Amino acid sequence: MHAHIVFAHPEARSFNGALADIAEETLAAQGITVTRSDLYGERFDTVEGPAHYGERADEVYFSALAEQRHAGNARTRPADVQREIDRLTAADLVILQFPLWWHAQPAILKGWFDRVFVYGELYTGRRRYDEGHFRGKRALLSVTTGGPAATFSPYGRGGPIERLLWPIHYSLHYMGFDVLPPFVTHGIQGGGIAYEQRAVFEQHLENLKCTLDSAQPIPFTGRQDWDRDGVLRTDHPLRWA
Repeated sequence: MHAHIVFAHPEARSFNGALADIAEETLAAQGITVTRSDLYGERFDTVEGPAHYGERADEVYFSALAEQRHAGNARTRPADVQREIDRLTAADLVILQFPLWWHAQPAILKGWFDRVFVYGELYTGRRRYDEGHFRGKRALLSVTTGGPAATFSPYGRGGPIERLLWPIHYSLHYMGFDVLPPFVTHGIQGGGIAYEQRAVFEQHLENLKCTLDSAQPIPFTGRQDWDRDGVLRTDHPLRWA
Protein backbone atom coordinates (compact mmCIF):
# COMPACT_ATOMS: atom_id res chain seq x y z
CA MET A 1 0.00 0.00 0.00
CA HIS A 2 1.16 3.54 -0.75
CA ALA A 3 -0.03 6.76 0.90
CA HIS A 4 0.56 10.34 -0.19
CA ILE A 5 0.24 13.37 2.08
CA VAL A 6 -0.57 16.79 0.67
CA PHE A 7 0.64 19.24 3.34
CA ALA A 8 -0.72 22.77 3.15
CA HIS A 9 0.66 24.93 5.98
CA PRO A 10 3.43 27.55 5.78
CA GLU A 11 5.14 26.43 9.00
CA ALA A 12 6.68 22.97 9.21
CA ARG A 13 6.81 23.22 13.04
CA SER A 14 3.11 23.96 13.33
CA PHE A 15 0.48 21.64 14.73
CA ASN A 16 -0.42 20.72 11.15
CA GLY A 17 3.23 19.97 10.48
CA ALA A 18 3.28 17.68 13.51
CA LEU A 19 0.19 15.85 12.27
CA ALA A 20 1.79 15.36 8.84
CA ASP A 21 4.93 13.99 10.51
CA ILE A 22 2.89 11.65 12.72
CA ALA A 23 0.96 10.39 9.71
CA GLU A 24 4.16 9.66 7.82
CA GLU A 25 5.83 7.96 10.80
CA THR A 26 2.79 5.92 11.83
CA LEU A 27 1.96 4.68 8.34
CA ALA A 28 5.60 3.90 7.54
CA ALA A 29 5.87 1.88 10.75
CA GLN A 30 2.96 -0.21 9.50
CA GLY A 31 4.75 -1.07 6.26
CA ILE A 32 3.02 1.56 4.11
CA THR A 33 5.23 3.59 1.79
CA VAL A 34 4.60 7.32 2.21
CA THR A 35 5.39 10.37 0.08
CA ARG A 36 4.58 14.00 0.73
CA SER A 37 3.83 17.17 -1.19
CA ASP A 38 4.86 20.20 0.88
CA LEU A 39 3.02 22.88 -1.05
CA TYR A 40 4.64 25.83 0.72
CA GLY A 41 8.05 24.20 1.05
CA GLU A 42 8.11 23.27 -2.64
CA ARG A 43 6.76 26.72 -3.59
CA PHE A 44 3.90 25.30 -5.58
CA ASP A 45 2.48 27.96 -7.93
CA THR A 46 -1.24 28.03 -7.27
CA VAL A 47 -2.39 30.50 -9.93
CA GLU A 48 -3.63 28.87 -13.12
CA GLY A 49 -3.09 31.03 -16.18
CA PRO A 50 -1.41 31.54 -19.56
CA ALA A 51 2.10 31.78 -18.11
CA HIS A 52 2.14 28.02 -17.49
CA TYR A 53 1.64 27.16 -21.16
CA GLY A 54 4.40 27.94 -23.63
CA GLU A 55 2.81 26.05 -26.50
CA ARG A 56 -0.80 27.26 -26.52
CA ALA A 57 -3.87 25.66 -28.00
CA ASP A 58 -5.18 29.19 -28.57
CA GLU A 59 -2.78 32.13 -28.50
CA VAL A 60 -5.58 34.69 -28.42
CA TYR A 61 -8.07 33.43 -25.85
CA PHE A 62 -7.12 31.55 -22.68
CA SER A 63 -9.32 28.66 -21.60
CA ALA A 64 -7.90 26.66 -18.70
CA LEU A 65 -9.69 23.49 -19.75
CA ALA A 66 -8.55 23.72 -23.37
CA GLU A 67 -4.94 24.46 -22.41
CA GLN A 68 -4.83 21.69 -19.81
CA ARG A 69 -6.06 19.15 -22.33
CA HIS A 70 -3.73 20.44 -25.05
CA ALA A 71 -0.68 20.37 -22.76
CA GLY A 72 -1.46 16.80 -21.79
CA ASN A 73 -1.84 15.67 -25.39
CA ALA A 74 1.33 17.51 -26.46
CA ARG A 75 3.26 16.36 -23.38
CA THR A 76 4.09 19.95 -22.50
CA ARG A 77 2.33 19.97 -19.13
CA PRO A 78 4.08 22.08 -16.45
CA ALA A 79 6.59 19.97 -14.50
CA ASP A 80 5.15 20.82 -11.07
CA VAL A 81 1.68 19.71 -12.12
CA GLN A 82 2.94 16.49 -13.69
CA ARG A 83 4.88 15.76 -10.51
CA GLU A 84 1.71 16.06 -8.43
CA ILE A 85 -0.31 13.91 -10.84
CA ASP A 86 2.37 11.21 -10.71
CA ARG A 87 2.29 11.27 -6.90
CA LEU A 88 -1.48 10.89 -6.81
CA THR A 89 -1.42 8.15 -9.42
CA ALA A 90 1.00 6.11 -7.32
CA ALA A 91 -1.08 6.44 -4.13
CA ASP A 92 -3.78 4.17 -2.76
CA LEU A 93 -4.60 6.66 0.00
CA VAL A 94 -4.31 10.47 -0.19
CA ILE A 95 -4.31 12.52 3.02
CA LEU A 96 -4.86 16.27 2.79
CA GLN A 97 -3.43 17.99 5.87
CA PHE A 98 -4.45 21.61 6.35
CA PRO A 99 -5.91 24.21 8.72
CA LEU A 100 -9.37 25.66 8.20
CA TRP A 101 -8.83 29.30 7.26
CA TRP A 102 -11.83 31.57 6.75
CA HIS A 103 -14.18 28.59 6.66
CA ALA A 104 -12.27 26.86 3.85
CA GLN A 105 -8.92 25.41 2.89
CA PRO A 106 -5.86 27.69 2.49
CA ALA A 107 -5.59 29.34 -0.93
CA ILE A 108 -2.52 27.26 -1.79
CA LEU A 109 -4.54 24.06 -1.48
CA LYS A 110 -7.42 25.47 -3.53
CA GLY A 111 -4.89 26.43 -6.22
CA TRP A 112 -3.49 22.91 -6.09
CA PHE A 113 -6.96 21.61 -6.95
CA ASP A 114 -7.26 24.17 -9.78
CA ARG A 115 -3.98 23.21 -11.45
CA VAL A 116 -3.50 19.52 -10.64
CA PHE A 117 -6.94 18.13 -11.42
CA VAL A 118 -6.47 18.70 -15.13
CA TYR A 119 -9.14 18.41 -17.77
CA GLY A 120 -8.61 15.75 -20.38
CA GLU A 121 -6.37 13.23 -18.68
CA LEU A 122 -7.95 13.24 -15.21
CA TYR A 123 -11.55 14.12 -15.96
CA THR A 124 -13.94 14.73 -18.83
CA GLY A 125 -17.68 15.11 -19.17
CA ARG A 126 -17.96 11.33 -19.08
CA ARG A 127 -15.25 10.48 -16.54
CA ARG A 128 -16.46 12.08 -13.32
CA TYR A 129 -17.99 11.15 -9.97
CA ASP A 130 -18.32 7.37 -9.53
CA GLU A 131 -16.74 6.94 -12.99
CA GLY A 132 -13.84 9.27 -12.18
CA HIS A 133 -10.17 8.74 -12.89
CA PHE A 134 -9.21 8.00 -9.26
CA ARG A 135 -11.94 5.45 -8.53
CA GLY A 136 -10.65 2.74 -6.24
CA LYS A 137 -8.41 5.20 -4.39
CA ARG A 138 -9.30 6.72 -1.04
CA ALA A 139 -8.93 10.25 0.28
CA LEU A 140 -8.96 11.59 3.84
CA LEU A 141 -9.01 15.17 5.11
CA SER A 142 -7.04 15.85 8.30
CA VAL A 143 -8.15 19.33 9.34
CA THR A 144 -7.50 21.68 12.25
CA THR A 145 -9.76 24.47 13.46
CA GLY A 146 -9.12 27.36 15.80
CA GLY A 147 -12.50 27.17 17.49
CA PRO A 148 -13.68 24.40 19.83
CA ALA A 149 -15.71 21.47 18.56
CA ALA A 150 -19.04 22.82 19.81
CA THR A 151 -18.79 25.87 17.56
CA PHE A 152 -18.63 23.61 14.50
CA SER A 153 -21.70 21.58 15.47
CA PRO A 154 -25.00 21.90 13.51
CA TYR A 155 -26.05 24.97 15.53
CA GLY A 156 -22.60 26.30 16.37
CA ARG A 157 -21.46 29.78 15.44
CA GLY A 158 -18.70 28.44 13.17
CA GLY A 159 -21.13 26.47 11.04
CA PRO A 160 -21.44 22.69 10.72
CA ILE A 161 -18.03 21.23 9.90
CA GLU A 162 -19.67 18.82 7.44
CA ARG A 163 -20.96 21.74 5.35
CA LEU A 164 -17.67 23.61 5.49
CA LEU A 165 -15.77 20.59 4.22
CA TRP A 166 -18.42 19.57 1.70
CA PRO A 167 -16.92 21.46 -1.31
CA ILE A 168 -13.55 19.73 -0.78
CA HIS A 169 -15.14 16.33 -0.22
CA TYR A 170 -17.31 16.78 -3.30
CA SER A 171 -14.37 17.81 -5.47
CA LEU A 172 -12.55 14.62 -4.47
CA HIS A 173 -15.70 12.59 -5.19
CA TYR A 174 -15.93 14.37 -8.56
CA MET A 175 -12.47 13.01 -9.37
CA GLY A 176 -13.51 9.47 -8.44
CA PHE A 177 -12.02 9.13 -4.96
CA ASP A 178 -13.79 7.23 -2.20
CA VAL A 179 -13.85 9.94 0.47
CA LEU A 180 -13.40 8.76 4.04
CA PRO A 181 -14.89 10.66 7.01
CA PRO A 182 -12.48 13.46 8.02
CA PHE A 183 -10.20 13.61 11.03
CA VAL A 184 -10.83 17.03 12.62
CA THR A 185 -8.79 18.48 15.49
CA HIS A 186 -10.48 21.46 17.12
CA GLY A 187 -9.24 24.31 19.29
CA ILE A 188 -5.74 24.61 17.81
CA GLN A 189 -4.32 28.04 18.56
CA GLY A 190 -0.57 27.63 18.20
CA GLY A 191 2.30 25.33 17.34
CA GLY A 192 3.34 22.07 18.90
CA ILE A 193 1.27 19.05 19.76
CA ALA A 194 0.26 17.58 23.10
CA TYR A 195 0.94 13.95 23.93
CA GLU A 196 -2.78 13.22 24.17
CA GLN A 197 -3.44 14.71 20.73
CA ARG A 198 -0.59 12.73 19.21
CA ALA A 199 -1.92 9.52 20.71
CA VAL A 200 -5.41 10.13 19.34
CA PHE A 201 -4.12 10.74 15.81
CA GLU A 202 -1.78 7.74 15.90
CA GLN A 203 -4.67 5.53 16.99
CA HIS A 204 -6.85 6.96 14.22
CA LEU A 205 -4.20 6.13 11.63
CA GLU A 206 -3.71 2.64 13.03
CA ASN A 207 -7.46 2.04 12.92
CA LEU A 208 -7.55 3.44 9.41
CA LYS A 209 -5.00 0.92 8.17
CA CYS A 210 -6.76 -1.98 9.87
CA THR A 211 -10.13 -1.02 8.40
CA LEU A 212 -9.06 0.60 5.12
CA ASP A 213 -10.62 -2.06 2.95
CA SER A 214 -13.85 -2.14 4.93
CA ALA A 215 -14.16 1.52 6.00
CA GLN A 216 -17.31 3.09 4.67
CA PRO A 217 -16.68 6.23 2.59
CA ILE A 218 -18.99 9.23 2.72
CA PRO A 219 -22.01 8.42 0.53
CA PHE A 220 -22.54 10.53 -2.59
CA THR A 221 -24.99 10.21 -5.44
CA GLY A 222 -23.69 9.04 -8.82
CA ARG A 223 -24.61 8.92 -12.48
CA GLN A 224 -27.34 6.32 -12.02
CA ASP A 225 -29.06 8.58 -9.48
CA TRP A 226 -29.54 11.60 -11.78
CA ASP A 227 -31.79 12.34 -14.70
CA ARG A 228 -30.48 13.70 -18.01
CA ASP A 229 -30.39 17.22 -16.55
CA GLY A 230 -28.17 16.16 -13.67
CA VAL A 231 -31.01 16.38 -11.14
CA LEU A 232 -31.74 13.68 -8.57
CA ARG A 233 -34.34 11.30 -9.98
CA THR A 234 -37.83 11.76 -8.61
CA ASP A 235 -37.96 8.10 -7.54
CA HIS A 236 -34.68 8.24 -5.63
CA PRO A 237 -34.97 7.55 -1.85
CA LEU A 238 -33.21 10.83 -1.04
CA ARG A 239 -35.81 12.79 -3.02
CA TRP A 240 -38.06 13.15 -0.01
CA ALA A 241 -39.25 16.69 -0.61
